[in-house]
Amino acid sequence: MASSMLSLGSTSLLPREINKDKLKLGPSGWNPFLRTKSLSRVTMSVSVKPSRFEGITMAPPDPILGVSEAFKADTNELKLNLGVGAYRTEELQPYVLNVVKKAENLMLERGDNKEYLPIEGLAAFNKATAELLFGAGHPVIKEQKVATIQGLSGTGSLRLAAALIERYFPGAKVLISAPTWGNHKNIFNDAKVPWSEYRYYDPKTIGLDFEGMIEDIKEAPEGSFILLHGCAHNPTGIDPTPEQWVKIADVIQEKNHIPFFDVAYQGFASGSLDEDAASVRLFAERGMEFFVAQSYSKNLGLYAERIGAINVVCSSADAATRVKSQLKRIARPMYSNPPVHGARIVANVVGDATMFGEWKAEMEMMAGRIKTVRQSLYDSLVSKDKSGKDWSFILKQIGMFSFTGLNKAQSDNMTNKWHVYMTKDGRISLAGLSMAKCEYLADAIIDSYHNVS
Repeated sequence: MASSMLSLGSTSLLPREINKDKLKLGPSGWNPFLRTKSLSRVTMSVSVKPSRFEGITMAPPDPILGVSEAFKADTNELKLNLGVGAYRTEELQPYVLNVVKKAENLMLERGDNKEYLPIEGLAAFNKATAELLFGAGHPVIKEQKVATIQGLSGTGSLRLAAALIERYFPGAKVLISAPTWGNHKNIFNDAKVPWSEYRYYDPKTIGLDFEGMIEDIKEAPEGSFILLHGCAHNPTGIDPTPEQWVKIADVIQEKNHIPFFDVAYQGFASGSLDEDAASVRLFAERGMEFFVAQSYSKNLGLYAERIGAINVVCSSADAATRVKSQLKRIARPMYSNPPVHGARIVANVVGDATMFGEWKAEMEMMAGRIKTVRQSLYDSLVSKDKSGKDWSFILKQIGMFSFTGLNKAQSDNMTNKWHVYMTKDGRISLAGLSMAKCEYLADAIIDSYHNVS
């Protein structure tokens, strides 16, 4: 028997199993079994075809999420991750709000199911999120002038609005602040919506270029969309004053522009839901039509739940109904319907007076911790830096981010020498800073600012 077998590598095949007359050829006439000169051995030759994906190049790493990857690879004990905007405790650990745990326990006790939501999302969530934004008694709520649908956090909500703009406002341009959150440009690019920038950050003062902002909004083509950060501007942490917001509203109204708010930090910036929604409510009180994208990643710590909403304030209830129908039409082929878990958490927290009060207290705590480390960093800079440089801009900024004024080379020095990971535009996330690390960070900033050009 052994002498009548052919060897295929380490596998033996009976002669009747290899009948060359019956071997089927591949689509190109390729025969996987090719005889060698040796009668006692059969070898396999595999033809490698070029990939259909040869033309696809490697995408560059995300400039923000890539910071975390580099941080994880660093083995230095002094390393500090100030790149990604996610809240950390004083021990620099992720924090799950106690009120979120209570809301989840309530869901388990009730035995909530996992059935599909409607395209527009959870009705209780949509009601709660619009009322949080505008106030339960606001006329736009009472008169049903707001089209609200649940989105995939802030990013997905912005993307829905961008698709609506592309479809029903062809050729309209979106003006975004310079600088802005890095993903804004990606969102409008992918939605095929043209955009340009308006002046916002003044590097000389490390403050707001208000005159430049107003001038650029005035010069924009009539009917442009003006993307505004409702509070805690990302990445600068620089917000207009209440008086400046009035002037911004005046100019937008005069030019017949359409405001488009990105609200990612309501209650998380100042610790007050009402204070952080003041800019949005100002525009609503004027009877203007506008967009608002919301996120609950920061203020409820629901980063991974991807829970948010897009709101479109219209001039009538009829217009709101039609706009909502088209937002649903866009959402259906994009992701069909949104996830339920995060929506139920928000609805439970807002809908229960006790949990709502606990949430506000926890937001005040988180916002307060960031304010404390902001003050401590400022104090450390002032005490250590004898050059006379004015560091007060750090205290004037608000929210989880601080724009340090460091350039790319200086930011690289922060990482390469001091193991402080941050975005290359000089932004640091104070939510990732502890009191114990403030002096170390101050040393890194002073060295980078004065010794690297």
